[in-house]
Amino acid sequence: MSESFDVIIIGAGAMGSAAAYYFSKRKQRVLLLEQFELDHRRGSSYGYSRIIRYSYDYPEYVELAKDTFPLWFAVEDSLGEQLYVKTGGIDFGPADDEMLRATIEAVQSGMIEHELLSVEEAHRRFPQYRFGEGFRVLYQPDTGFVKASSAVKGHIKLARQNGAVLKDNTVVTDLSINRDSVEVATNAGDYSAGKLVVTAGSWARSLLLETGLDLPLTVLRCQLNFMSTSHSSLYGFDTCPVWIAHVSNLFPETLYGIPSHADSGFKVAFHGGAPHSHPSEIDYNPDPENVEGVREFMRSHIPGLAEAPVRESRICLYTQTPDEHFIVDRHPQHAHVVIGAGFSGHGFKFSTIVGKMLSDLALDGATPHNDRLFKINRFSA
Repeated sequence: MSESFDVIIIGAGAMGSAAAYYFSKRKQRVLLLEQFELDHRRGSSYGYSRIIRYSYDYPEYVELAKDTFPLWFAVEDSLGEQLYVKTGGIDFGPADDEMLRATIEAVQSGMIEHELLSVEEAHRRFPQYRFGEGFRVLYQPDTGFVKASSAVKGHIKLARQNGAVLKDNTVVTDLSINRDSVEVATNAGDYSAGKLVVTAGSWARSLLLETGLDLPLTVLRCQLNFMSTSHSSLYGFDTCPVWIAHVSNLFPETLYGIPSHADSGFKVAFHGGAPHSHPSEIDYNPDPENVEGVREFMRSHIPGLAEAPVRESRICLYTQTPDEHFIVDRHPQHAHVVIGAGFSGHGFKFSTIVGKMLSDLALDGATPHNDRLFKINRFSA
């Protein structure tokens, strides 16, 4: 006989761990399944840090951020542990860059505290960076980073305290969706529940095919690079802001970075990478060409680290939708199946609220948070 729960969550990364916590807060009997070891490096959630910010090019994300920050503070209080590190953040690029312009407009319309700096003032405030002639620089003081692996493990710790069960190294081998229940077979046993939550990251598309749903999800192979900062204190989290460079006129993709903390090195990466149809195709060996690409950018904009040794490079997966908006919704044919997928490389900061939204949708049928951008039916319209 299968072991029974109220809800089964498949995938224990950023979104699944948060969902386990919020379901457990509502007294649900939770089973969280992870095919690899907890905090593994094969997906999207492992690591030192992920950017958290209000500065977005869509007003909906600005409003969602307003709901998200208080939830992170509450999780920190429950854990007794810091997860959010405030550094301030800058968005910069040519004044005519469309994404930068939209970001400034969304921050202004959302009444978010910010400054628009002249190139001269930005150089004075942030000597680590170089800004081109005609650039605009947006500074937002609440930007920072979330400690990524700590956040995943923190949500799981709290969920376990509420009675949730985690089974890692547990691979789903079969999935049956009944009218008002689900059955999940794994290499470690069979389980059943009234609700199912799919937060399987880059494995979500293949898993959801078993439920009759084919979502347009593409796996991107992205490389993170961490530069040594041993020669300078300018690039640590207490002196250096998080940054996003809108330089599509010079580079094929946006670049971003996070200052060094806990000896992590200075993070610099392209926002994007080569597309693949399934994670099984991914080569996890870093590319020297990617490092040279970020060095080319840094020679113009972060010259003090342009030739610094690479402390570490590693591969991280994005799971991208065609419009780069999330999927947070109920299954079109099975209302007791809820999906969190396609976070497109910018979802981690929202993981705690996404976990809450998934529990809202499963238990209440709707969420009070604005999920207009995240509906599945947009792909069939």
